[in-house]
Amino acid sequence: MNAYLPALAGGLLIGLSAATLLLVNGRIAGISGLVAGLAQPGERQLSDLAFLLGLVLGPPLFAAMAGHWPLMRIEASWPVLAVAGLLVGFGTRLGSGCTSGHGVCGLARLSPRSLVAVLVFLATGMLTVALMRVAS
Repeated sequence: MNAYLPALAGGLLIGLSAATLLLVNGRIAGISGLVAGLAQPGERQLSDLAFLLGLVLGPPLFAAMAGHWPLMRIEASWPVLAVAGLLVGFGTRLGSGCTSGHGVCGLARLSPRSLVAVLVFLATGMLTVALMRVAS
């Protein structure tokens, strides 16, 4: 059971953060929308920046508290990661949101659009894994 506690704690913190942002600011915690909000001058720019800084500062805070960095293994090269990031950014704009916006916040609000988006995300991911296994 201990192996699942960090993931459980992380999920609870994500849900708490999304719920707090919605209750306090009336905003959905979709990361692509928050990043897009940085380009729009106004009062929401500061709160968007604060939320995003919290995401970026999470791993260093973890390292300071735990005494080590989170374990990660990334096998792709920097150019592949850069292209993947651009494709994800394009997809979030095309899909009117990202997995955090649709999956965490949209489904919690029973949004039909988010349900369709999440089903498409999952189906595409499963198809990609199946094709990668056949190709290798």
